[in-house]
Amino acid sequence: MSHLSTDPRLLLLAPGDSVFVLRDQIAAGEEIVVEGFRVRIPAGLGLGHKIARRAMAPGEKVIKYGAPIGSASAAIAVGEHVHLHNLQSDYTPTYALDASPDDAGPAEETQP
Repeated sequence: MSHLSTDPRLLLLAPGDSVFVLRDQIAAGEEIVVEGFRVRIPAGLGLGHKIARRAMAPGEKVIKYGAPIGSASAAIAVGEHVHLHNLQSDYTPTYALDASPDDAGPAEETQP
């Protein structure tokens, strides 16, 4: 039996991380290996996106750089794209990430 190694385009930033960071693009429909599991990537992903290193349950902390960056808002499978559709940030409300600069409204005026 041959050992399947993780795709070299996936970067592990810290040993305890639950996600890999893409160091290159992955095309839609491409099959990759994540921690020995073969997974098909349904949509193309670009540099810097996150892929689940292991399965995560809703509410479980997502770890990157050895620190929690948010909580899974849905079940996440090995190799699944980890982003706003299944990750609730611990630092920025999701609605703020969707707002464009035009939606911000007028800047507050400062009093002299």
